[in-house]
Amino acid sequence: EGQLVESGGGLVQVGKSLRLSCAASGFTFEDYAIAWFRQSPGKEREGVSCIGSRAGSTYYTDSAKGRFTVSRDNAKNTVYLQMNSLKPEDTAVYYCAADFGEICITSQSMGPLYEYDFWGQGTQVTVSS
Repeated sequence: EGQLVESGGGLVQVGKSLRLSCAASGFTFEDYAIAWFRQSPGKEREGVSCIGSRAGSTYYTDSAKGRFTVSRDNAKNTVYLQMNSLKPEDTAVYYCAADFGEICITSQSMGPLYEYDFWGQGTQVTVSS
């Protein structure tokens, strides 16, 4: 059974940076696009970014464009999300998810969520002002 484990979250001040990691196991990592989502209390889970299975394509929703960068290391079965210029509204639990196939879902919602085969447990990011 596939497994994803996020790490790298924490408490950070406005304007600072964090790098999240998503480590995969139990499935053929290079066959899956990997997406990042986030969820704040009382809000629906929203898409943030995605990287194609062979790192040939990336996608960012409006909330991430210009500030976040997604990358992957298929040799380490890991995807990264570099988050710069963090804002209080970036505070959320961040999840990574795996979608079988080379191409990311590039709608603004990056959904539906049931399209994703595996999900991590999430890592908390808190941005203080």
